[in-house]
This record gives sequence, C-alpha cells and structure tokens, in this order.
Amino acid sequence: MKLIRCGEAGKEKPGVQLADGRRLDVSSVVDDYNEDFFAGGKESLEELREWVEKSAASAPEISPDVRLGAPLVRPGKIICVGLNYRKHAIESGMDIPTEPVIFFKAASSLCGPFDDLVIPKGGEKTDYEVELAIIIGKRAHHIEAANAYEYIAGYALHNDYSERAFQLEMGGQWVKGKSCDTFAPLGPFIATADEIVDPNNLGLWLKVNGETRQNSSTSDFIFDVPEVVSYISRFMTLCPGDVISTGTPSGVGLGFDPPRYLKPGDVVELGIEGLGTSRQTAYAYPGRSE
Repeated sequence: MKLIRCGEAGKEKPGVQLADGRRLDVSSVVDDYNEDFFAGGKESLEELREWVEKSAASAPEISPDVRLGAPLVRPGKIICVGLNYRKHAIESGMDIPTEPVIFFKAASSLCGPFDDLVIPKGGEKTDYEVELAIIIGKRAHHIEAANAYEYIAGYALHNDYSERAFQLEMGGQWVKGKSCDTFAPLGPFIATADEIVDPNNLGLWLKVNGETRQNSSTSDFIFDVPEVVSYISRFMTLCPGDVISTGTPSGVGLGFDPPRYLKPGDVVELGIEGLGTSRQTAYAYPGRSE
C-alpha cells in the first residue's frame, strides 16, 4: 500500500495511491499519517487496507493535479546516517566508518517531493543526496538487528539536501548544514514494508539538469537496514513515525573536482526502485517570486 498526503502546504489530507495510479482521499477514516497512526502498527495499516478494498469504487478521488505533500506529518525525529556507502566516504575525504555516523535533520526541513528547493540565505555550496528513508512503525529501544524489520512501517524516497558551507566550514555539528527549510523532500509516497521485498538491494539514482550524477544500489550499504535500526535504538527510543535516512552513494556535488554545487534554476530528479521519483527546482532565497 502506498500512503500519500495531498493538498496545499499545511493543509494536506491523507490518501492512498492505488496500483492504477488513482489517488483516494482517506481522511474520513484516518486523521493523518502521524505518530498516532503509525503507533497502531500493523492493525492500523490492515484496517486502512480493508477499507480501501471495500470502498475503492466509491471513495472520493484526489485529482492528479493536487500537490503531493510529504507522506507523513511532524515526525518526532529525522535521523540520518552519514558516510554509509564506501565510495561516498572516499569522495568526501573521510575514513570508512567502523560504526554508523549519526546526525539529526530538523523536522521543519520536511517538504513535498515536488516542492521547490530554496538555496538558503548565505548558502554557497548546496548539495543533493538521494537516500532510502525508513519509517518506524512501533517503539524500538535496544532491539536486535534480527528483529529490526518488525519495527519498520515502510520506506520512502528522500533527498537529503546539504549546505556544505554550513555543514563543514562553520564548526560544530552537521545539523545546521542539513536542516534548512525545504532540505528534506520526502516521497512521493510511503510504501508499506510488505511492498519492498529487500530494502538492501534497491537501485537508486539522481540527475541534475538531466545529467546522471548518482547511480548505485543499496546493496553497497556499509551498514544495512537492520543494523542501522538496531544501532540507533541503542542510543535513543525510536518512536512511531520517526524517519531514518540511510545515507547516500557517491556522486554528490562535493565529490567532483572542482565541486559541482547547485545553483538557481537547476532541476534535480531522483528515484529509488519501488519508491517512485521526485523532482525539485532550485531557487535562491527566499524562493520564487511569483
């Protein structure tokens, strides 16, 4: 099942995207895709699936022209894994990690998959990163990797935008270079866990102005999905609706010589096998004028 949210920013309603591409409004049975919904675990998803099966013919449809928002609302945490592909660590000039590198991304950076990217005020080195995101389905604390899949509600496409000048040249932790508004377009949908047979073997890619920059597979993870979920749960409780972004492969702008950062007017397209595609157009702060 593919979970979506549609409507103007801040006014989105929950929906489901069917196999034939139709979008159904499910706001009569689901308040929103938030912590309360995901806390219901498999029961919430099964109830929604049963409702869709019974009501698909009569449920209100959402026009394909309506904006897609982020497919979940107000996650308690967006936790990211850095340097989780060997070649990306090398191109970044950093050592291959022996444990997952963990940092946070502010939830206020979350936006829709086709929303504009706003290059932040003072930003000079805005970069892209295609990533597989994990959506947590129930509270997880000190769990074993062997049991990690039981705690996953689904997966989504994520572009972990970064302002490298803020991240790497201004001291402190990475979070300030990762958390600018519009720096976390998520979706187009959350694919429930049953739709993704092996999240550790998915092709993923990213293009800038039609030129392929990243083209890899999650089979190149240094730390795979169960390892990442288990590891993070050692240091904090993972709550329903939390997002874990699992790192990006080589080909980021930082890795070129000279670096190739984004500029206003650039169009970024990306996708992951089974998780759809997204597209963002870059604009200088404060965004498009019209």
